[in-house]
Amino acid sequence: MAGKGTPAIVAATRAGVAFIVHEYRHDTRAESYGLEAVEKLGLEAARVFKTLVADVDGALTVAVVPVEAKLDLRALGKRARMAEAAAAERATGYVAGGISPLGQRRTLPTVVDASALDHETIHVSAGRRGLELELAPTDLVELTGARVAPIARR
Repeated sequence: MAGKGTPAIVAATRAGVAFIVHEYRHDTRAESYGLEAVEKLGLEAARVFKTLVADVDGALTVAVVPVEAKLDLRALGKRARMAEAAAAERATGYVAGGISPLGQRRTLPTVVDASALDHETIHVSAGRRGLELELAPTDLVELTGARVAPIARR
């Protein structure tokens, strides 16, 4: 399978957690990478999560929220704002739209929205546009050292 060696897939493999890789043909005109995955893979939107990078008091933080929700920046901190795409790409080693919470170049503090725990498995980017990783949310939390909190706004 193409993309087998992304850092996210390597990290999940090395950790020995159960996961499934789902691949679809990415359309460069897609406005929302997460919603594109929902549509092309026929997934329940509540189970597909996007990986966002925020700047919280000068430090980058990863936020994992459902694709149909918005990140509540105030839930991360008073002076939280979205990070510049270039800074997010440099820190994670991934291209925007393909940033995975796993296998990042630099380990960043991570927060996973509490709704992830409502599902047996969730989907996150596998490190490339058009590639999704399905795994248990508890495994994602453990592998990233994430804290779980309500950080999504509907």
